[in-house]
Amino acid sequence: MARKLNRPRKGASRTPSGIVTLLIGTRKGAFVLKSDRARRAWTLAGPHFLGHIVNHVVLDPRDGKTLLCAARAGHLGPTVFRSTDAGRSWKEAQRPPAFPKAAPGAKGLVVEHVFWLTPGHAAEPGVWYAGVSPPGLFRSEDGGLTWEGVEGFNAHPLRKTWLLGEQEQTTPDGAILHSINVDPRDSRHLYIANSPGGTFESQDRGASWRPLNRGVAADFLPVKDPEYGQDAHCVRLHPLAPDRLYQQNHCGLYRLDRPGEKWERIGEAMPKAIGDIGFPVVLHPRDPETLWVFPMDGGTVWPRVSPGGKPAAYVSRNGGRTWKRQDEGLPAKQGWFTVKRQAMCADARDPVGVYFGTTGGEVWMGASEGERWSCIARHLPEIYSVEAA
Repeated sequence: MARKLNRPRKGASRTPSGIVTLLIGTRKGAFVLKSDRARRAWTLAGPHFLGHIVNHVVLDPRDGKTLLCAARAGHLGPTVFRSTDAGRSWKEAQRPPAFPKAAPGAKGLVVEHVFWLTPGHAAEPGVWYAGVSPPGLFRSEDGGLTWEGVEGFNAHPLRKTWLLGEQEQTTPDGAILHSINVDPRDSRHLYIANSPGGTFESQDRGASWRPLNRGVAADFLPVKDPEYGQDAHCVRLHPLAPDRLYQQNHCGLYRLDRPGEKWERIGEAMPKAIGDIGFPVVLHPRDPETLWVFPMDGGTVWPRVSPGGKPAAYVSRNGGRTWKRQDEGLPAKQGWFTVKRQAMCADARDPVGVYFGTTGGEVWMGASEGERWSCIARHLPEIYSVEAA
């Protein structure tokens, strides 16, 4: 039986207020979008790294000023940039994530993209994790200056088997490692996800791993309920209830309550005409039962756009048992939105603000927990990630 969800006591902490900062990664650089205190007026700054592919920009919550940027620079290739002054200046990592060089005549792995960034445990202030393409996990212990491969995954004898072959069977954007989650109770306890491959768990800081995919469909494989090979799109662990995980998958929307081993398909409660396929899943910062998703058309050709050209978010207030459509303010028709896995987030205000960025370069805000949407930025390059700082 799953352990009881941890919830904050009333009055235990003060809800953050004031300016919201959105860190936006795009195909052509990084942007910063700042609000006033009422979240009514927004100011756009940037671009940083103009022309570079920026997959992810993340603020370190442990010091409130260190930023890491996962980028692919045209002349440098895949790398990480670091700022220790809230983005006023940047320096490239001294040793970015890189696989070991292959022996002469052998074929080795080469990093194509640094894709995902996650700060380490609160008790490990210099630790960061990075997920790359092709799927690999890296760790920094000096605030992002230098990176080392987590060989417990990267050199695991079953890694290639888990990923259904190195490059033969990949997602349309390439095989990637993402959704790095650190248990706030235990820095050794990690979850990662791979597309393809599924979700994996380590209890020894990455020295060993095991698949955690029971109950997750893989309709594109001949084996029903396989141990591995699923196409996880986004996996989130709730910091106030770290035994609760949510997963948006290529084959549905799921919840897992540990120490349980089998995922429950909570997306079956979504409207049948909409389905439960998408990329992002966003959690309410103070309520482990509340989450948002942004469905995509999951038809046979997998067009990756809002079903019927009518974009909407869906919110559940009871852990996925029921869902409510949130489309007020969004286009009623001809809105062919695509929202990628890192391009939707929530702030910590009360009421919570929910945000998403589209591949068409727009940023939308639902200030009252998604009840009404407004476009707060337009004409940006294709948006890959949006993080609230």
